Amino acid sequence: MNQPVQQTVDELTGLMTRKAFLETLDGLLEKAKGSDAPLSLAFIDIDHFLTINDQYGHSTGDDVLRALAVLISEAAGNDGYPARYGGDEFVIIFPGIEREQAFLTLEKLRLACEQRKIKAGNDGDVIEGISISAGIACYPMDGRLKSELMRKSDQALYRAKLTGRSKVRLAYDERMLPKTSHYTQTQLERLSKLASERQAGEAELLREALDDLLAKYGVNEIERWG
Repeated sequence: MNQPVQQTVDELTGLMTRKAFLETLDGLLEKAKGSDAPLSLAFIDIDHFLTINDQYGHSTGDDVLRALAVLISEAAGNDGYPARYGGDEFVIIFPGIEREQAFLTLEKLRLACEQRKIKAGNDGDVIEGISISAGIACYPMDGRLKSELMRKSDQALYRAKLTGRSKVRLAYDERMLPKTSHYTQTQLERLSKLASERQAGEAELLREALDDLLAKYGVNEIERWG
């Protein structure tokens, strides 16, 4: 596992912080673009983590987070970059790894988590395994922008949660709708110029803007369901 510098380490898990992860992803994505190499991104979330906290207490919840961090570090190996994204959500960057290979790695991680037993409190209770869900997206197949990769891997995670949890899901091609009279001619001209400047697709930029809008006013179903 690649070791983050001390000031970027999450105190509870020993993994990279969210800020360090975002900076690392920027650098690794630029390298991937320069060499035309693949890069896979995985989002991982503990199923029903709120229930664990409510039933066994936050101390046991912290034990679960630490145990999962160890397993995630092992799954990342020497070339991956694991991080705690926030709460009970984690990420791994896999430079040079196609998404099918990343999928197999995450499946092994999911099975290893199911077999990990954790002592719960002082009453002799034991948590029989950690259930996780995960979503994966890969550069350049699923997107060329950081925002696109993060959005698609997060949506794949959402689908894993929505379809029963304890699953790993890959990003998939989305059904796109044509641009219509929803936008003015000036907006479309400025969008075209911005896309050219950023070397990105117009659809990618529009989806990024819509995601920002939904994040501002919407509800994160994954966080609500756990």
